[in-house]
Amino acid sequence: MKSKFTLGTVAAITAAGIIGFATFGMAESDRAPDTDTAAITVPADRQMTIWRDPSCGCCDAYADYAEENGYHVTRIDDRDFDKRSVEVGVPEQGLGCHLAEVDGYYISGLVPVEVIQRLTSERPEITGITLPGMPSNAPGMAGKSGTLKTYAFGEDGVAVYSNE
Repeated sequence: MKSKFTLGTVAAITAAGIIGFATFGMAESDRAPDTDTAAITVPADRQMTIWRDPSCGCCDAYADYAEENGYHVTRIDDRDFDKRSVEVGVPEQGLGCHLAEVDGYYISGLVPVEVIQRLTSERPEITGITLPGMPSNAPGMAGKSGTLKTYAFGEDGVAVYSNE
């Protein structure tokens, strides 16, 4: 009789455990999904937001290039990205074909990722960098070849940041 009681007790405890586990699993699945998983798993210096004209193919090619180089890219259609660029401090004569933000810095144009990585690791006291226009030898166009002159901009004005 003692063995029946023990066996019954074990069965009841097991059943209660299964029901409790199943209930916990259902409660967990009813939670809203984490909508910003990228922010949790991708470091800030690898998250890029791009404001670009939705009809610009080179901006999409540049975003693809950034993704291929380890960035999590959020693309935002913004036909007035140039106005946004000037508002954040990009000099009008130095506008690129889109505006990006990475780790608190603004990047205007088709800046190579090596230059962006140097910017986010050195952390100079500037607002951002720009590669003016749409150079044909820049990433997003025909691919990087030759030298590209990138400018820093901020409170102290404009200066060459990179010429590589």
